[in-house]
This record gives sequence, structure tokens and C-alpha cells, in this order.
Amino acid sequence: MDSTNKEKLLSKALIVFGIIFFLIYPIGIVWPAGWIWHGGEGMYYLQMICGVYAVLGAFLIRASKNPTEHRSLISFTIWSSVVHAVIMAAQALGDEHETGHLIGDVPALLLVAGVLWFLSPRETE
Repeated sequence: MDSTNKEKLLSKALIVFGIIFFLIYPIGIVWPAGWIWHGGEGMYYLQMICGVYAVLGAFLIRASKNPTEHRSLISFTIWSSVVHAVIMAAQALGDEHETGHLIGDVPALLLVAGVLWFLSPRETE
């Protein structure tokens, strides 16, 4: 795949993931076992994490206009998604009430990281 096509796909992926980050709260309401931790007891936590992801989503959408200029934001999104997913996976494996996350938000974050990594502009280009 040439760099022009990758950049076009990256722009689209940034928009899609940015929009999805805005939808974490409704996704959690529809599928709480895969998205809301502790059975919804920590709604303050859910609201806080949704706020953080909504802001990240807005910046990803903004970055879609010129991804090359926003390498650091894309890199942050990749690495923070991997770290977040690994921590959640370890917690879900250690708590039988949270195993739904292993088919919910954990693979979703790894998908975000993988797609953005694959499509990201390289420093040498």
C-alpha cells in the first residue's frame, strides 16, 4: 500500500475512532459487561473516562485533516491504548466478574492501536 492511500485510510480511521470514543458511554449502557467496570458501581469513574476519551476523540478528528503533523498524538493514542488494554486484561483475568472485558473494551483498544500503528506515517518517510 502506498503512502498516499495509507494517509487517506489513516484520516478515515482517525475520524471513525474519534467518533467511537464519543460513544463509549452509550456503548457501555448497551453492553455493560464488556465496557463498564464493577457492574456500574463506579459511575463517577465511567463519566470521567468518557470525558477523557471524548476529548481524545475530538483531537483525533482534528488530526484527521493532516495526520503527518499529528504523529505525537497518534503515537500517544497507540501506546496509551496498548497500556490501557494490557492493564484491563490483567484485571479482567484476575476478577471473574470482569471477564466480559476480554471480548469488549480490551480487544477494541488493541484494534485501535493496531490500525493506527499500521497506517501511521513513519519518521523516515
